[in-house]
Amino acid sequence: MTGKILLLSLLVGLVTGCFVVFYALLTKALSFFLFLGDPMKTIPWLPIWYIYLIPIVSIYLVNVLISKNGTVQEYGVKEIAEAVEQNRLSFSVKDLFLKTFASSLSLASGFAVGNEGPSAAIGAMIAFKFHKLLKLPQKFIRIALSVGASSGIAAIFVSPVTGIAFAIENIAYEFVRNYAAFLITGSVLAFSVAAYFLEPLVFNYSTGKTLDYHYLLATLLFIPVITFFIYIYLLLKDKILFFLQNKFETHLKKYKNIILAILSGSTIATILLLTPYAGFSGHEVVKILINEKLHLPVLSISILIILRILATTISLYANAVGGLFISLMSIGALIGYGFGEVSQIFLMWNIEPFYFAAIGSAVFMGVLMKLPLTAIVLALETTYDYNVLVPTGLSVVIVTYLTTLQFDLHKLNLKEE
Repeated sequence: MTGKILLLSLLVGLVTGCFVVFYALLTKALSFFLFLGDPMKTIPWLPIWYIYLIPIVSIYLVNVLISKNGTVQEYGVKEIAEAVEQNRLSFSVKDLFLKTFASSLSLASGFAVGNEGPSAAIGAMIAFKFHKLLKLPQKFIRIALSVGASSGIAAIFVSPVTGIAFAIENIAYEFVRNYAAFLITGSVLAFSVAAYFLEPLVFNYSTGKTLDYHYLLATLLFIPVITFFIYIYLLLKDKILFFLQNKFETHLKKYKNIILAILSGSTIATILLLTPYAGFSGHEVVKILINEKLHLPVLSISILIILRILATTISLYANAVGGLFISLMSIGALIGYGFGEVSQIFLMWNIEPFYFAAIGSAVFMGVLMKLPLTAIVLALETTYDYNVLVPTGLSVVIVTYLTTLQFDLHKLNLKEE
């Protein structure tokens, strides 16, 4: 039986790596096709009516697909595992391609969701098919799905250890002792395929094992700041979603898909017209901020934070097929970079904003996705810098505790990546 599970992990790793590369490249190609080039550059020059047309039509098509095939909708990997184990859910090759297309269209048209969640789900779907093909016992289904999920994350993040940590923390923690080797196999193979075609997040300013205690001291001030913004995010998201679902869906069920498309698509289009960086997955925002490729004033950062929170909430309401992993990271990166800028101006501290952009991105995601270990591993594997790793580890634990004093994260219905 061990030989069959090893074969499954080899096949899932290779196939998932290839499929996730296809998914990532398809998303980029669709985005360039819809916006007639790089959206960050072309949106200011395209006709306003055209900018509104793209997200409205795209999200309408996505919701039509969801209404015809429920597996297209985004599910957390944990929910997929539970549904499969209880025989409430199965996947076909058609489901896999429809989900890939719906997610690519959602992301490419400007909705603020990430491709990490779908990548994990795609890996899980592929693993499910190989589990059946190899006729493994039902008791090994969660192991198979864990291998698939870790392979998907490792491929899309071009980061093997992050994929392993994600799977262990998300659905495979009880199997670590006996089956971690198979997660490693799938993740490493999927990463190896993706590394040839895709670009990872890289922190260009790493000082490695040199620890500057200024950053550790600054973290003590950063903790209440990022906790405050997590509170704001949760309150705004909760209030906006409650308003939209109760005021519109309840009274307009007959025309739900059309109303949903017009309302959400118009909002996303307006946000894109204000600044393209407030839409899409947020990958570009994180990459820019952690490597300071574009200097942003504090006022611009503050506006971007609010716009990205609004865009993420509207994207969830619209059923855009994607996860929150990288979207939350982008909000955290903005908060961290803004904190660094303010600290330099008012406190005269010699700390670089891009360090706190890296810290903020990992902490914001780790707290809200309830993935503290993944956050720490992501910070390590992205930056290889103790000045990011140590503050991230300290912050993610304390901020999670402070957040749970006010909110029950389990009941907030976050899409788990």
